[in-house]
Amino acid sequence: MRYTISGTVMQTVAIDLAPGETVYSQTNSMCWMNDAVVMDTHTGGGFLAGLRRSFAGGSLFVTDFTANGPGHVAFAPRFPGTIMPVQLPPGGSLLCRKETFLCAEKSVTLEIAFQKRLGAGFFGGEGFILQKVTGPGMVFLDLSGEVVEKDLAPGERLLVHAGHVGVIEPSVAFDIQMVSGFKNILFGGEGLFLATLTGPGHIALQSMPILNLAEEIGRYLPGRSDNGSSGSIGGAVAATAVGGILGSLFGGSDNSSNT
Repeated sequence: MRYTISGTVMQTVAIDLAPGETVYSQTNSMCWMNDAVVMDTHTGGGFLAGLRRSFAGGSLFVTDFTANGPGHVAFAPRFPGTIMPVQLPPGGSLLCRKETFLCAEKSVTLEIAFQKRLGAGFFGGEGFILQKVTGPGMVFLDLSGEVVEKDLAPGERLLVHAGHVGVIEPSVAFDIQMVSGFKNILFGGEGLFLATLTGPGHIALQSMPILNLAEEIGRYLPGRSDNGSSGSIGGAVAATAVGGILGSLFGGSDNSSNT
């Protein structure tokens, strides 16, 4: 298998397949292919496997692209961003957000990965259920905007707006903590919680979360209600109350849990 990533803001990955080779993707990501490639859409391991994948924010179905001869197929994300190719070793895994998986070799498995702390899920911006890709094989991940990669030392912590978390190694502990300071919560615009990433391990951060992009576009849509801000404040108050309850149940701001 050979591949070429083209473009800057709206990238594509074009893959050349030898006869018999297969790549797969979730639905609605293929751009073009030649007539040597055969499509086969299925649930990817049965209905329950598809259902579990949909719970992680993926699609119920996946599509295999198999080359009967010299094949060529291209994929593209649905939002501006950066395609990150990763060669996974046997048994090697990465955890990524639901919209990050683009396509992979057939030998790569895609499944859900549950966070051990419920608080990280409720307030981590979809952190409770992540997608997990496991090798061996090549996987192509799509991060929104530009990509910044970091290696965290053992015990090193990084506080991140949850939407900017793209891909992490399983050795990195993911948790959440409340933003300190009443004025920061009320006027800072960063939300109530920040994700805490604790090393060791490699992480990839994305510069433009999709939700941020959607909010900015929504500001210019016709008929937008001016009551959205009050609704957000009301939601924040409710989330604060629930957060206090869950904090007492799940150990406050302890950040030692692993994914």
